[in-house]
Amino acid sequence: MALTKTQKILLSNGVNVFYREQAPSPNSPVILLLHGFPSSSHQYRNLIPLLASKYRVIAPDFPGFGFTEVPANFEYTFEALTKVTADFLDALSISAFSVYVFDYGAPVTFRLALQRPNAIKAIISQNGNAYEEGLGDAWAPIKEFWTSANTPQDRAKIGNALLNFDMTKLQYIKGTPDPNTIAPETYYLDYALMERPGNKDIQLDLQRDYRHNVALYDRFHEYFRKSQVPLLAIWGKNDFFFIPPGAEAFKRDLPKAEVKFLDAGHFAVESDTSVIAKDIVDFLNRNKL
Repeated sequence: MALTKTQKILLSNGVNVFYREQAPSPNSPVILLLHGFPSSSHQYRNLIPLLASKYRVIAPDFPGFGFTEVPANFEYTFEALTKVTADFLDALSISAFSVYVFDYGAPVTFRLALQRPNAIKAIISQNGNAYEEGLGDAWAPIKEFWTSANTPQDRAKIGNALLNFDMTKLQYIKGTPDPNTIAPETYYLDYALMERPGNKDIQLDLQRDYRHNVALYDRFHEYFRKSQVPLLAIWGKNDFFFIPPGAEAFKRDLPKAEVKFLDAGHFAVESDTSVIAKDIVDFLNRNKL
């Protein structure tokens, strides 16, 4: 089997998207892996080879994360991240795919689904939220930021609370029964990239813009009801950002959704990689994908 490749593709808007790809052949069915905050496609480095014996697995870095390069005038909103993802798929001539959504990857995917409902063949949601009851108490300072005047003082307050090394590490290890299953380079890399000049302002812009994803939840639910897209919610039940009721809520709009809880935290893909990979393959096989 070929090894995972890392490469870049330059889009027409000047965004140079870094992505990881591994496949048995270029014509294999596609699984798109979309990462969350504060990580990048690096979080999927162990999952990709476990899926790539049958599937063409592709994991891009969003603008502002990892190694994707962006023009100076880029506006960091979830609408913009969605457009980059759509353009990236078009550049690779991908018109149909299954998708693994996590954290920020969820609203990007669900926004994309509103534009291209027939493109998404199945969804695997690993702590990728679409319901207000899935937002844990940890969102309280972010929600306060949403309603603030967005002054330098407001931005410093939320930045000091969330954009530091201790919080970056905590997102990986909190709720993980054995923290030794988490490779330390994960949170060190995330924090090092966040420390690049200007990057904390990028993260603050996205955290403030996240409120517009919540405003779209009703439309996301309508997409679920109309499409009845096959969905597996595989959830780290100890996640303090996206809590278990968010996984259970999918069944309101997708009665056939499969919901499974892992004894894991936010980054369950780090601690339970092989379990998640097996469940993904089994789920896609059951749905003949």
